[in-house]
Amino acid sequence: STIGAGSVLLPFGGRYQLTPVEAMAAKLPVLDGDTTTGTLMSYGYNPEFGKWSPFHGGVYAIVEAVAKVVAAGGDHQKIRLTLQEYFEKLGANSYAWGKPFAALLGAYYTQLKLGVAAIGGKDSMSGTFKDLTVPPTLVAFALAAVDVRQVISPEFKHIGSQVILVPLKRDHQELPDFEALTTNYRRIHELIKAGRVSAAHSVRTGGLAEAITKMCFGNQIGFVFAGQQPLERLFAPDYGSLLLELSAAEDPSLVGEGFEYQVLGHTQAEPAILVNGVNIDLKAALTVWTGPLEPIFPTTVSSIGEAPERFRYEAPKRIKPLPHLAKPRVLIPVFPGTNCEYDSAKAFKRAGAEVSTLVFRNLTAADIESTIKTMVKAICNSQIIMLPGGFSAGDEPDGSGKFIATAFRNPYIKEAVTQLLNERDGLMLGICNGFQALIKLGLVPFGEIRETAASDPTLTYNSIGRHVSCMVHTQIVSNLSPWFANVKLGDIHTIAVSHGEGRFVADRAVVTNLAKHGQIATQYVDLTGKATNDIPYNPNGSVEAIEGITSPDGRVLGKMGHSERIGPNVAKNIPGEKDQQIFEAGVAYFG
Repeated sequence: STIGAGSVLLPFGGRYQLTPVEAMAAKLPVLDGDTTTGTLMSYGYNPEFGKWSPFHGGVYAIVEAVAKVVAAGGDHQKIRLTLQEYFEKLGANSYAWGKPFAALLGAYYTQLKLGVAAIGGKDSMSGTFKDLTVPPTLVAFALAAVDVRQVISPEFKHIGSQVILVPLKRDHQELPDFEALTTNYRRIHELIKAGRVSAAHSVRTGGLAEAITKMCFGNQIGFVFAGQQPLERLFAPDYGSLLLELSAAEDPSLVGEGFEYQVLGHTQAEPAILVNGVNIDLKAALTVWTGPLEPIFPTTVSSIGEAPERFRYEAPKRIKPLPHLAKPRVLIPVFPGTNCEYDSAKAFKRAGAEVSTLVFRNLTAADIESTIKTMVKAICNSQIIMLPGGFSAGDEPDGSGKFIATAFRNPYIKEAVTQLLNERDGLMLGICNGFQALIKLGLVPFGEIRETAASDPTLTYNSIGRHVSCMVHTQIVSNLSPWFANVKLGDIHTIAVSHGEGRFVADRAVVTNLAKHGQIATQYVDLTGKATNDIPYNPNGSVEAIEGITSPDGRVLGKMGHSERIGPNVAKNIPGEKDQQIFEAGVAYFG
């Protein structure tokens, strides 16, 4: 997800963030530096298989989970499993007892054939309520360590690529040919390691039709099937088979002996799928796919409103501080519920700052009093205060960021902050929850801690009515702030967001005044670079697509997007420039 700076793949990939990934891929967490070691995790289960044959259900749960890890770039020989079983209440019914026994036999048989061990699991035999019972359930979870540089995602990347199917052979009992499967998976892993596979997707319930369609969605790249395709083949649940996107110049026959494949077709620029003479528009297919859940989990709102104004402010000059410090000190207060202090600290350290984090202890009145004294001293010894994101105090009471704002209204802390900004030319940065605190304090847009009025700008609940977690595109529309000294007006960045209360709200007069003085720093834009109210690009419905604002002199910046959630091999399946150079600019301000 967009939580943290360790997600190698986000749940949905491509420019349009519409192709579901095959497996979770994340870096191992490290406090300092970076790592190329990560983990892949996937799952497998088909209830229809379990009802038809618990034995086959156990077999193909593992095959599905393993295939997904292979499709993401993992080595099937390094996989370990954990199994989750859930069956009806057994009692003295011998037939009922046979279901979990058969499922576990199928799983054990598959482990032996693949040479893959299950090292954990959990079972429950309580899946009965009156006359209702759960289907025989054995869910396989596959985990593997991986070099994150070799992780790939399933969305088509290029136009004119050839797409091959690596099928799974089955015997007369509908069991996999495991010798062929392991040979194919080994060859596929070698291809991925060599950088010869652009995308890979396993075949599952919906067959080739489902897999190809989902591979198309992410970048709206179309596909042309080669030759006539029998319907039963298009929709057959061929678990264990894999689809690979290869360069048109690639010769799969040279992969090695025993590697069996079929050329399925090629990608095309037109956003459509051509099969058996029928042209299926991707937009229409997407509507059908997303339609059933739209009333429950909406992706848009009914009223969009007029297109936002596109702002642009070029500052005549930028302020510079009086002191010159080779290594400015950054204070990051940690409040109950915030969760971005580690990533924020790493970002500032990479930029060359000296960083200290301070936990705000609030278990007792004495703890609070002691923390306030310590925080005042820390502010006086710092040049930058950074308020990180998260959910301070569970976003209670009465909205997000209020706990942080209440702490900073303490007269001693308020005085220290005022001195930092007015006498020592310091900087402040608030991201997500930190932005919510800054705006409640008045530090943005006014540049001082003050009582706010009903007419002042604020951040409130997303217009979509739920939490959002995705990547957004934001454009630099003012160069007033020293935080954006390393980028240019008009630059567009792809930034992670994760919030439930990120909608910027202000009346027309306030927005006009902010724009006039260059205090609107960034706007949400679509793929063409236009400011927009469209929910996929302005996910919280902010007025005039405003994502970030500053104090009058630009030294205090508040923004919703998590600029700290970046790094090598992070969000690999989302294209775009992700580094706004905010932390480097903040450090350079004192140099």
